Amino acid sequence: MLKRISALVLAGLTAMSVASCGSGGSGASGGSGTGSGSGSDAITMGFSQVGAESGWRTANTKSVQDSAKNAGITLKFSDAQQKQENQIKAIRSYIQQKVDIIAFSPVVESGWDTVLKEAQNAKIPVILTDRAVDSKDTTLYKTFLGSDFIEEGKKAGQWLVEEYKDTKDTVNIVELQGTTGSAPANDRKAGFAEVIGADAKFKVVASQTGDFTRAKGKEVMEAFLKSTPDIDVLYAHNDDMGLGAIEAIEGAGKVPGKDIKIITVDAVKDGMQALADGKINFIVECSPLLGPQLMDLAKKVVKGEQVPARVVTEETTFTQEQAKQVLSTRQY
Repeated sequence: MLKRISALVLAGLTAMSVASCGSGGSGASGGSGTGSGSGSDAITMGFSQVGAESGWRTANTKSVQDSAKNAGITLKFSDAQQKQENQIKAIRSYIQQKVDIIAFSPVVESGWDTVLKEAQNAKIPVILTDRAVDSKDTTLYKTFLGSDFIEEGKKAGQWLVEEYKDTKDTVNIVELQGTTGSAPANDRKAGFAEVIGADAKFKVVASQTGDFTRAKGKEVMEAFLKSTPDIDVLYAHNDDMGLGAIEAIEGAGKVPGKDIKIITVDAVKDGMQALADGKINFIVECSPLLGPQLMDLAKKVVKGEQVPARVVTEETTFTQEQAKQVLSTRQY
C-alpha cells in the first residue's frame, strides 16, 4: 500500500513538473525530472540551445518546449547565449543531475569530445539537433536530427545559376556568413561555392560573418556597400541577416530585390514577407520545427531501440509568388 501511495505521489509531482517545463534563461530549468535509474517510465531531457539570435531559433526553442510538454517529457532547458563554454557547463550539469537523455544544438562544430565522453561514461545518450559536430567518434552520440546544410547551399547556388544563365557578364556576390565555425555557416558556404564554382562569371567579392543576427547583418552589409559598390547579389546564410542587409541597402538608396538580388536561408515569417514583397528574391527553407521528431527519437533511444544515425528534415524552396501563396499559413 505504501509503495502504491508513493507511486501516486511521484506521478503527481512528475505531472506538475511537465506542466511547468519550457522556461528559458541560463542554467537548467523547466521542472524537476525523475532522472535515470529512477524506475519510472517518465523521461527527463536536458536540452542546451544555442541562444535566441534569430526568429528561426526562437521558433525552434518553442517547438522543442511545446513538443516535450505534449510528449510528457520533462524538459530541463538552458540557453547558451552563443557561447560554447555555456553549453559544456549545461551538459555537465545535466550529467550530474542524471537526466535520461541529453539533446543540444552545438554552437560550433569542434571541441565536444571530452564532454560527450563524460556523458557516454555516465550512460546518458546524446542527440544532436539542428547542427552537427566534427568528432570522428560517432559513438559519442546516438543520432543527428536536422537539415542538410550543404544541400541548402547548393539550392541557393542552383537558383542563382538559373537566374543568370543568359548573362555573360561578371556577377559580383557578397556573402553574409553565419556564426564562424558553426555547421550551417561552414556547409551553406561550401554547398553554394560548389555550385557557382562551375562558372567563372560568378565571383564572391566579399564574405564575412554576420553571426546570424539582423543587427550584424545590417552592419556588415553597410561595410560591403562602402567597400564594394558594384554588388549584384547578396547571399545571406539566414533570413535575419538578409533582413538587416535590406535595411542597409535601402539606407544606401538602392532597391533590394532589384538593384541587388537577395538569396537567404530559413523561411521564417519575416523573411517570407520580405520575399512576398519583392525585397528578397529566393529563400531556401530550413524548418525549425524539430520538436516532434526530437521527442519521438528520444523515446526510442531511452527504450534502447535502434534509430538512424542521421535524420534529415524535409524542406523546400520559395520564389516570390510561392511565398505569397503560403505566407498566411506559416507557423513561424
